[in-house]
Amino acid sequence: MLSKTYDPLKKKRLEILSPEGKVTKPNLMPKIELETIRKWYETMVFARVADQKALQYQRQGRMLTYAPSIGQEAASLGAVVATEERDWLVPAFRELAAWLHKGAPLEKLFLYWYGNEAGSLLPASVRMLPISVPIASQFTHAVGLGMAIRYEEKDEVVLAFCGDGGTSQGEFHEALNFAGVFQAPVIFVIQNNQFAISVSRRDQTRSETLAQKAVAYGIPGIQVDGNDLFAMVAATQEAVARARAGEGPTLIEAVTYRLGPHTTSDDPSIYRSDEEVEAWKEKDPILRLKRYLLSKKALSEEEDQQLYKDFEEEINVIFSQVESSESPDLEEVFSYTYDSLTPTLKKQLETAKQFLGGGE
Repeated sequence: MLSKTYDPLKKKRLEILSPEGKVTKPNLMPKIELETIRKWYETMVFARVADQKALQYQRQGRMLTYAPSIGQEAASLGAVVATEERDWLVPAFRELAAWLHKGAPLEKLFLYWYGNEAGSLLPASVRMLPISVPIASQFTHAVGLGMAIRYEEKDEVVLAFCGDGGTSQGEFHEALNFAGVFQAPVIFVIQNNQFAISVSRRDQTRSETLAQKAVAYGIPGIQVDGNDLFAMVAATQEAVARARAGEGPTLIEAVTYRLGPHTTSDDPSIYRSDEEVEAWKEKDPILRLKRYLLSKKALSEEEDQQLYKDFEEEINVIFSQVESSESPDLEEVFSYTYDSLTPTLKKQLETAKQFLGGGE
């Protein structure tokens, strides 16, 4: 069992693919076709280009605040590919690669950051909850989903994400405790990107790892190199198997790094050095996987360059559709909290109409 071999209390971290793109633990390498790995790489590159373009759109005044996932693509994608279409994804707000793999259209995700509530209305076939900005609140939602799955005896699991800052929130602990007691089929993934906005990991907790927080709740915990796609797949595959077998939740700490800002409202140069960022760029998950694919002759430099060009063109077209979308009505501000408007929301809507109408 990986969580026992790589015990976070013993400062052991799972890594399979080195920053140089070499498989250092072939016995732990998940059985994946090379063609599939290439497709996963393309998803990561697409997510990276989409993030870069979104930052440009926002700086041009064409999009509202945006939270990029640059540098964290393997942490989310490596976890979600270990699940099935029938399983649920419960994101925070920095899991773009996972969203894309799950089938969430990029246009919808751009609409969300564009300020249009329609961005949260995903196709019924996509088993994913909307983006959750309130920190760690999605973990309690995930446990609720997991409990419903257990009650209805369905063969499904829930994959939920939060950042390292989420582990300082009460809902993180409530969710892990409840899931552990009732053996909910939930895999909790912490994207430890080293900063909760400007608060560093070391200023948040005295715990030597975040994975060891699982010990208090009687569930397995494992620290993984979050920039290693294969390590994330292996750890999540084991967690999914446990959950499907009725053995309850698992906590995975994905050690990664946010190469960009927290959001477009953030200036990371205030709280971290350029030298630190440059050091982490050598551990970039996309660069790491690219080196692996090049060594296997499953990718060439020319093909890689063409990917970036093709994706940029595709993403520009998608965003042009977002810009041409209709502005949301006032009613939409109130319409998506419940299936139908509650008396309180109806009253608030009428008050808003009167206010915007000049009191008429």
